Amino acid sequence: MSETTNPAILLCEDDPNLGRLLSDYLKAKGFDTTWAKDGVEGLKEFHRGAFDFVILDVMMPRKDGFQVAEEIRAESRHLPILFLTARSTNEDTLEGFKVGADDYMTKPFSMEELLVRIQAIMRRSAALPEEDEQVGEIEIGAFSFDYNIQMLRRDGEEQRLTTKENELLFLLCKHRNSLLERTYALKSIWGDPNYFNGRSMDVYIAKLRRHLKPDDRIQILNVHGKGFKMITPE
Repeated sequence: MSETTNPAILLCEDDPNLGRLLSDYLKAKGFDTTWAKDGVEGLKEFHRGAFDFVILDVMMPRKDGFQVAEEIRAESRHLPILFLTARSTNEDTLEGFKVGADDYMTKPFSMEELLVRIQAIMRRSAALPEEDEQVGEIEIGAFSFDYNIQMLRRDGEEQRLTTKENELLFLLCKHRNSLLERTYALKSIWGDPNYFNGRSMDVYIAKLRRHLKPDDRIQILNVHGKGFKMITPE
């Protein structure tokens, strides 16, 4: 979170009328808003300031929204990114999520809907640590889990975790020996508790079970209709 009292938003929008309208609206709603008029300017502002949220227009001169998002994601895993686009093709949507978008809005949209989306994304992103937050190593039975470098260690052996495995294991550790609600985990990591994301999460749960299998005191249980419970030794 930025050091300012209000959440800081970086808005990258090349349309002067829409950019001014969005900037004024967000400021009126209490956001410390910086408006950049193209992708290159947006990246300069990103490196110059500390932001809590980024809004990117897809079609911008010099660097488009996808390129800007890729560069931001290379430096910040969890900074929320919302794409704005005048096109509603599946290819654009898939490309947006591929480069790390948290959500997508197709123009035209209402200002009220934009505000609701921003608030929802910021709530779920708060479930995971800040980018520069040092979590420290977490002991899980015979394992040592280093969230910051996405590493699981046991008896001198190391297992590099994917980003999704890393974030899911972190939430399981936060809720160890108690219920991790399925919907909460899906919203926190995938952003949308839909059927396909649910199936994806089940795959990652299975992967974590395999990683942790050498210590038979650790179990990740399915709690039918509710979520998961990771049982670990005290």
